Amino acid sequence: MIYVGIDVAKDKHDCCILGSDSEMLMPVFTFSNDCDGFSDFYSKLNSVCTDKDNIKVGLEATGHYSFDLLASLLDKGLTTYVINPLHTNLFRKGLSLRKTKTDKVDARSIAMLLMSDRTLKPYSKLSYHNEELKSLCRYRFSKVRERARLKTSLSRLVNILFPELETLVPTLHMASVYALLSEMPGASFIAASHLTHLKKLLHDSSKGRYGRDEAIAIREAASRSVAAIMPAKSLELKHTIALIRMISQEIDEIEESVCSIMDELKSPILSIPGIRYRMGAMILAEIGDISRFSSPDQLLAYAGLSPSTYQSGQLTSSYSRMEKRGSRYLRYALFNAARYVCQWDEKFAAYLAKKRAEGKHYYVALSHAAKKLVRLIYHLLITGEPYTA
Repeated sequence: MIYVGIDVAKDKHDCCILGSDSEMLMPVFTFSNDCDGFSDFYSKLNSVCTDKDNIKVGLEATGHYSFDLLASLLDKGLTTYVINPLHTNLFRKGLSLRKTKTDKVDARSIAMLLMSDRTLKPYSKLSYHNEELKSLCRYRFSKVRERARLKTSLSRLVNILFPELETLVPTLHMASVYALLSEMPGASFIAASHLTHLKKLLHDSSKGRYGRDEAIAIREAASRSVAAIMPAKSLELKHTIALIRMISQEIDEIEESVCSIMDELKSPILSIPGIRYRMGAMILAEIGDISRFSSPDQLLAYAGLSPSTYQSGQLTSSYSRMEKRGSRYLRYALFNAARYVCQWDEKFAAYLAKKRAEGKHYYVALSHAAKKLVRLIYHLLITGEPYTA
């Protein structure tokens, strides 16, 4: 068996090829991240072994830098392993007491880890194609956070330009409020507007919910407002609303793509009450190929939900904190999904109530419900069966 460790970087990759007895079949070499570099790598690999079934290739999960190389390895039909960098880092430290870290040392550590760790699962075509769903979910996550920051900025600007408006509407983040402030970004603009035009603007943007009475109340409040006239802030408000609208459209487009992929997958995870397309897609995207995990405990550890343990001599920790390693996106999705599942499913609601009755804080009890949810999700994805209450 031939073990190939590749340390991935932006412009070049370092490669170490080991035999079954840990001997280096050739000196550690570097190849560029382009067509010529890939050809050089495959030619050197073929000079060592031509049987693909006897080759194992390992590389670290280094984000987007590894995508092109990973796709190439899968297209060549090579058995490939994507390894958690934390795993390789701990393994490298265990090989020597010296603080030695170079790209060539990392490549050799990855190859040796492939040789010694039989629990590693190969990366499948399913996992690779699942990256599309993961990219969409993470892209949506970043867009939602960006929109949230803009909404906070909008609230700040309204408090400067028309502080009384917040008491007249249920929320500032409504289509009618956005339409009003886009055209009249400040109390002075609204106070100077014609009542008929203001009434029509509110009526059309609210789809008939707001009429003459609301228009009069808003204009009177604007005429008595203590807000200062600040053209720069008014311009910033208009641009902020435009950005919020644009990002909202982008989020809708992303969600359409996510729903399309989820309809093709027909995952049993959607049969769990409280989990719909957005949260279900995020969970599936971060889990990837469920066959990578041999037990629910491994999936729990991957999400960083497993409790840390500390025991030395007679000392055993009595307060185990959550590890919080692994995918923070999966941990976020599972926690939020657990909250909704506990609202919609009687079994989970009873389980949460039981943990609360034991004196646990709400979020501690919710973490237990999230762990129960992980075990359920693992069972559904392994068996392909829908959830039955």
